[in-house]
Amino acid sequence: MAYDLQLTNVYKTYDNGTPAVIDFNLDVEKGEFIAFLGPSGCGKSTTLRMISGFETITSGDLMIRGKRVNDQLPEKRPTSMIFQNYALFPHMNVRQNVSFGLEVKKMPRAEMNRKVDQILEKLGLSDIAGFPTSRLSGGQRQRIALARSLVVEPDILLLDEPLGALDANLRKSIQNELKLLQRDLGITFVFVTHAQSEALALSDRIIVMNAGRIEQISPPRELYTRPSSQFVARFIGSNTILPGTVLEQTDGIVVLQTAFGPLAGANLAGIDAHAGRAMSIILPAEAVDLLPADMPEQEMRAGFGTNMIPCTIDRLQIVGHIMHMDVRFDDGQKIKVEGHVDKYRDRLKAGGKAYVAWKSAKATVIDSQEA
Repeated sequence: MAYDLQLTNVYKTYDNGTPAVIDFNLDVEKGEFIAFLGPSGCGKSTTLRMISGFETITSGDLMIRGKRVNDQLPEKRPTSMIFQNYALFPHMNVRQNVSFGLEVKKMPRAEMNRKVDQILEKLGLSDIAGFPTSRLSGGQRQRIALARSLVVEPDILLLDEPLGALDANLRKSIQNELKLLQRDLGITFVFVTHAQSEALALSDRIIVMNAGRIEQISPPRELYTRPSSQFVARFIGSNTILPGTVLEQTDGIVVLQTAFGPLAGANLAGIDAHAGRAMSIILPAEAVDLLPADMPEQEMRAGFGTNMIPCTIDRLQIVGHIMHMDVRFDDGQKIKVEGHVDKYRDRLKAGGKAYVAWKSAKATVIDSQEA
C-alpha cells in the first residue's frame, strides 16, 4: 500500500542528550485525519515539526508519498503548516495573505487569481478579501490561515493546536467546519492538540504520546473504550482502574482476584494472562450499570456474574437527558457513572445503596505495570 506519510523508527534527541521523540512508527493513508494527543512535553509538536521540516530528525526515516524527505527544506516539502497564532502578515489584507504562497511559487497571475478566488469562496472569505487581518475576528483569522495553507494544494496539512486561541463556542463551530472541509478536499490532516474532545471528535485515528513514546494508536471510540496501557486509561475519558492478580482465563475473559473479590474483563490484546500475574481491569464509565441494592441477587448475577461492587450514591444530577452520578465504593474510591435518565429515574436516590456492575466483555484487562 502507498502511504501519504510514513515515520519509521524516528528519533529526536537534543544536543544536550535529552530525548524528545523515541522510536516513533506510523503509517498514514491518503485522506486520513490523524490527531497527536498527549500532555505538554510529550513530543507531539516536535514530531509535527519534524514532518514539516522545521525540526531535524536524529535518526529514522520520514517518507511522504514514498519519497524520503529527512533532509528536505520545509519549503520543498509537499506540506503546509498552520500554527496556533496563525502567523498572518499584518501589513497584508486577506487576499494578499492567502495568495502569498502562490506568489513565492511564481504562479502565473491568472491561475493564481482563480485558485485564490476558489478557496476564498469555499471558506466564506470572499466578502472580506480586501480587509486588513487586524480588523478580523479569531474565527476569521483561523479561516484565513486555513485558506493560505490549502491554496497551495499540499499533500498533507499540518495543524499545531490551531484552535487553541478560540473561545469554546467558536472552537466547536470551527471544529465542525474543519472536519467537513477535510472530507470535502480529501487531504491528509495531521493535527496536534492537548484537548481530548477535539481529538475524539475530529480524527480517524489518534496517536497518544507520553514522554516521547507512542502509548496507543487507535480510532477514537476504541481508544476511549479500550485503553491498552495504564497511562491511556488515566489520560483518556473516565475510567475506573481495578488492580488484581489473575485467577484464570477462559475464552479471552480473564478473572482477577481484586480487593472486591473476583472480577472479570476481556483480554483483547492477547496478553499472557497466566495465574498470579498482576493485571488491572479498566472499566469505562459507559460500560457501567448502576443497580439498586434491592434488586434480587439472582437477577444481578444472571446479568453480570461476579462483576458487582457495592457502593453508595453520593450525588445525582440530570443534565438534559443524561443522569450523572457520583458513587463511592466501601474503600472510599470514587467513580463517575452516567446513563440515560429513563434508565435510572425513580430507581436510584442520592445517599442510597447500589451496585456498580458490568458485563465482562465491556471491560478490558491490561498489564498493571507501566511500560
